[in-house]
Amino acid sequence: MKIELIPAIDIIDGKCVRLTKGDYDQKTVYGEPLDMALEFERIGFKRLHVVDLDGAKSKHIVNDGVLKAITTKTSLTVDFGGGIKTDEDLEKAFEAGASMVTVGSIAVTNPDLFMGWLEKYGAERMILGADVRHGKISINGWKEDSAEDLLPFLRKYIDAGVSNVLCTEISKDGTLAGPAIDLYKQVMDTYPELHLIASGGVSSIDDIKALDAAGIPAVVFGKSIYEGKINLKELWDWQNA
Repeated sequence: MKIELIPAIDIIDGKCVRLTKGDYDQKTVYGEPLDMALEFERIGFKRLHVVDLDGAKSKHIVNDGVLKAITTKTSLTVDFGGGIKTDEDLEKAFEAGASMVTVGSIAVTNPDLFMGWLEKYGAERMILGADVRHGKISINGWKEDSAEDLLPFLRKYIDAGVSNVLCTEISKDGTLAGPAIDLYKQVMDTYPELHLIASGGVSSIDDIKALDAAGIPAVVFGKSIYEGKINLKELWDWQNA
């Protein structure tokens, strides 16, 4: 089974954008999210990762209307993150059609709330976001670093039933400098049962093949698509060869 391919759409002001290293001042706008989602579906992709960057910054969901447009006009399985801080935010994401939600900051700042969501909605609908900078978990749209170290942070929630983790190496994100394969291998060596989704730095199909060879279960990638570094048809053909 080859690595699961999950293209990403990041949203600011209703538009598809990419940041560099999570810096809102280093933003490139690429067009309409729905148009991109329809193109991914046309090629054959089944999954989509959608991030509400306005939501991450303002600490509540902002672009649920864009999410709903994607989920009602495509058959893609969408996981959604960014700004999910309350029960109301979570309900809003699911009502807008998200199949899964990615939650990071709350798992650091309010673990009891996150544990409650796990129990109520089930681990299959929850993706633990583990955004890493200098070995520490970063929160609130990557504007703050917490005191949490990556591996103990994951252990706590794996023991509570988490099976899906989206891990982003922030120093790589949006740089097209190659993924942090050693970091992801360390996570998989420690927790081989985990469905780890690698994110950050993917610049080519070769990067995705390297992650696949390293035994990483899934990958999220965005900027490499929008900058024309990856031919999606070629990637899809490799995936299904």
